[in-house]
Amino acid sequence: MSVISGMGNEISGSQSTGIKSLGKDDFLQLMITKLRHQDPLKPMEDEDFIAQLAQFSSLEQMNNIAEGIATSNEWDFLQMQSINNTMAAGLIGKDIKATYNGLYVDATNQPQITYTTDEFVTDVTFTISDTNGNVVARLNADNIEPGVNSIEWDGRDSLGNRVDQGYYTIEASATNAAGQTIQPRLSLIGTVETIVYREGAAFLRVNGTEIPLGDVTAVGEQGSFDEDEG
Repeated sequence: MSVISGMGNEISGSQSTGIKSLGKDDFLQLMITKLRHQDPLKPMEDEDFIAQLAQFSSLEQMNNIAEGIATSNEWDFLQMQSINNTMAAGLIGKDIKATYNGLYVDATNQPQITYTTDEFVTDVTFTISDTNGNVVARLNADNIEPGVNSIEWDGRDSLGNRVDQGYYTIEASATNAAGQTIQPRLSLIGTVETIVYREGAAFLRVNGTEIPLGDVTAVGEQGSFDEDEG
């Protein structure tokens, strides 16, 4: 057993992950190498040989368990994604409520950003960022009455260029009549027009805006929700 330990330590010196990077095939190769180079006058004791076989068997079992868990998790994810996509198709024509923090922009759409304030605000600013956190645009509106409001984004950045197709996050900030900073709620109420599948995930198109299925908080028949609730 000492030979394998020595070889394991030597590998550790040249490889940062050390013996942790060895798989069952590597372990078996090391054991065979030890058998080849053992001293004929001092052959491996039965106990040592059995102990190393037991270690190899344990290593193989742990490796198989790890592979099984990884495969199971992957299938669980695919199954859940399939169920969600099937459920999404049943929402067409239904009214939904959603609280969101981003939306999808394609090559042509001009999404509506729907938001709610509980009080009159003198100004509101929307900061739009890409998936890397880079700010691409800011939108502003003044003198907004309390309730549900919306603002259209033309899908262009601060330089006037059309942004790349993809998902963008939104942060909203407003100033009330007292000069205090408040945060409007990004909320949406409307009828699901279509379902769009992008990279295996379902997006709902509501009032011209695409939001992820996971942002939906309530579903009902048409006319179920009062837009003042937003």
